[in-house]
Amino acid sequence: MVASAVLLTSGLALGGCKDVATPAAGGSAGPAGPPAGDGRAVSPLDNPDGTKPGLAAITSAGDRSRARALIKKVATKGRGPKTGYARAEFGYAWMDSAPGDVPFAHNGCDSRNDLLKRDGEDVRFRSGSNCVVVSMTLHDPYTAKTIAWTKSHATTVQIDHVMPLSYDWQMGAAHWPKGKREDIANDPLNLIPVDGPTNGAKSDSGPASWLPPNQRIRCSYSVRVAQVSLKYDLPVTSSDKEAMLRQCAG
Repeated sequence: MVASAVLLTSGLALGGCKDVATPAAGGSAGPAGPPAGDGRAVSPLDNPDGTKPGLAAITSAGDRSRARALIKKVATKGRGPKTGYARAEFGYAWMDSAPGDVPFAHNGCDSRNDLLKRDGEDVRFRSGSNCVVVSMTLHDPYTAKTIAWTKSHATTVQIDHVMPLSYDWQMGAAHWPKGKREDIANDPLNLIPVDGPTNGAKSDSGPASWLPPNQRIRCSYSVRVAQVSLKYDLPVTSSDKEAMLRQCAG
């Protein structure tokens, strides 16, 4: 989403990657090759709180049936006006202090770096830190590309709000208390690191007007939208719900 991308760029671009990097526990200091299949990614059906990495494809008939059953629970309504929307209505970007039931909150690390750590492979941190990621390898679910990311080229990876904040605002979040808006903006269930230009192209679109270029994970993407929608009691448009169901047909 655009607001998310701009704020990520400003947050990551504060200084180059000149620090002596420290490998993450269990990681390697060397470059990584392309991961096989979905890499470390986990199906959203097996990741209902968003704490596990990635967005693995949903392929079996049984899992697609489960996916459709979940999507059918999502409520629908018309998209309201964008009047009054501003990114600041959802708190400052990548805050660690979301007040509700948000995994990783209050752990001493901002939500952006939490997500880079969650999904990145061969993660390296700034010297003396176990939070600030300076390089990693990302298997991007949206494009199926493997991205060698460094902090000095920050915008190659951006954090997508699966249900974009502007969309949330128009679907009912305009009437929420600010704490709930801060929750959805920083909840790992609603956040995924992806290819930067692809994230920018999505903007604040719903599934009826934008889906990931990687067709293999479109059902998984639809399930993740449904999971966020159901957790926050936030409807989608009827056309978006129909598009989500189509992705998990068969």
